[in-house]
Amino acid sequence: MAGTWTEFCEQVNPKILKESRQAHFKNANRIQASFLSALEKRALLWLAVRLPGWINSDHLTLVGLAGQMLAGVSYALVRGNRWWLIAGIGFLALNWFGDSLDGTLARVRHQERPRYGFYVDHMIDSFGAFCIMGGLALSGLMHPYIAFGLLVGFLLLSIQSYLVAYAMGEFRLSFWRFGPTELRVLLAVGNLAVLRWPRVLNPHYRLFDLGGVIGIAGMAAMVVFFTVRNTRRLYREESL
Repeated sequence: MAGTWTEFCEQVNPKILKESRQAHFKNANRIQASFLSALEKRALLWLAVRLPGWINSDHLTLVGLAGQMLAGVSYALVRGNRWWLIAGIGFLALNWFGDSLDGTLARVRHQERPRYGFYVDHMIDSFGAFCIMGGLALSGLMHPYIAFGLLVGFLLLSIQSYLVAYAMGEFRLSFWRFGPTELRVLLAVGNLAVLRWPRVLNPHYRLFDLGGVIGIAGMAAMVVFFTVRNTRRLYREESL
């Protein structure tokens, strides 16, 4: 005899299990307060209502992933030709188009799939971050250890967001006014800057190394700050 409700549903009627999961899933409130969020939202809505009907959210998600993967490849190819940095800016824009617009399109067309979208979109973000940081590690523009540190920082912030979405019902898309779009803009500006000034302060320091160290320090501070804040909030809400 089954020992749990889940096992019972799986044995009697798998459809009951599906309906139970959907009934218990609660879409988290999205918190987006980045510098460019208001402008970005208007742009995404403008694009969403003008996209042809044959393009759906899954297509855009794949476009976003392709943009991140190609951006990583362009960084890896910079070692042979620094003009791949310009191509990388185009690939970052492609990533923004697909990754930012897929959810907006689903909401505009009333075709939301909250569980599917949440899982797929953020797993793809993790794979895409690995591609970009891997490309930077191979580029010669950044020390591999710094690229690895940035990847760890990104994943820790992602874990922070996912846990808060489950425990508090809030999904934070930005930290201290910085979100994915601002990070793409900083990378694009860095690409242009490194074409002109590959090294700063003296010939021993690469521009991307300096930016990477600042990025790691900033993400570490965010992780500590929000971990402490959320722990205190949960402690107060569930005091004994």
